[in-house]
Amino acid sequence: MMASGGFSRRDLFDGAGSSDPGVGRPTRASGTALLERPRADETTTTTDGPDGTAEADPPPSRQAAATSVAPAPPQQATIGSAEGDLVHVMTCNIRLARPSTEPGDPDHWADREPVLARFLQLEQPTVLGVQEALSAQLPAIARALPHHRMLGYGRDGGSGGEYSAIFYDERRLDVVAWDQFWLSDLPELIGSRSWGCSTTRIATWARFRDRRSGAEFVHLNTHLDHESELARVKSADLITERLQEVASGAPVVVTGDFNAPAEESAAYDILTRDAGLADTWTTAAHHATPGIGTFTAYGDPVPEGERIDWILAGDGVEVVDSAINPYTFEGRSPSDHAAVQALVRLARTA
Repeated sequence: MMASGGFSRRDLFDGAGSSDPGVGRPTRASGTALLERPRADETTTTTDGPDGTAEADPPPSRQAAATSVAPAPPQQATIGSAEGDLVHVMTCNIRLARPSTEPGDPDHWADREPVLARFLQLEQPTVLGVQEALSAQLPAIARALPHHRMLGYGRDGGSGGEYSAIFYDERRLDVVAWDQFWLSDLPELIGSRSWGCSTTRIATWARFRDRRSGAEFVHLNTHLDHESELARVKSADLITERLQEVASGAPVVVTGDFNAPAEESAAYDILTRDAGLADTWTTAAHHATPGIGTFTAYGDPVPEGERIDWILAGDGVEVVDSAINPYTFEGRSPSDHAAVQALVRLARTA
């Protein structure tokens, strides 16, 4: 079946599909789609300070950042910031912002956003793969993780559609290379889809060099189709092929919402057999949390429920700790999915 629809890559780098959400578009020169810092031309107003002198008010965007994310409460991190040569990997389907929700609804983004921010501030992943993120939601992650940068663009080109982006701690990691491809028969065609996919699906990968250890590793993040089993199988085959091309012997971690239960799906079998990856939940030396289903639907965690969100790892990745984190704050969840976390140690390759 031929893939349908799409822009060319030239369209993408010219910003096709962009609605100026405050997210920088990738360029050939930088190779990185980065969240923009507040613009120099943002206007400011002044008010009288306590000593009678004029004080500049922050521009509206900074005021929003200051008021929407309060300081993190005194909660204990489940994994937390990685120390030494350890790397904290997280996958999190943040649930797209839907305009039809009302304040107080579990799915209402304006209510969920500060909870997600608190969670990310608390856990401090070294690398984070997100799914379902819309361009308007990305700045919330950037504010919560100010030392992180983002790789990726919308699945419809430019800033259009959902992102399967990678956020990484730029104090710790250098980007060696990165790219994004579409899960279709024409993976370089922006917006393409095949195999009965219900919607456009993408994968983003990056090769990083760890400044602490000198180790290089590849991180791939994706979101497989929720309806078509054929699409999940073909997507797993394509991901396996791409990993073989870009890893070149380096350790690999794969994060994503796979829309299929671990250990009970063909996509899982392909990635753990043909791609040579292992499920970090089953191989971890320690579990920081009990096992639960990762799709919580804003409800109570289901013990030993289906894990449709996974972190997989290849040779040269030691899994020290793992968690499935149904984080809540004041009774509210950041998403209808629980985040999955793994604390890993990477082997150095020549």
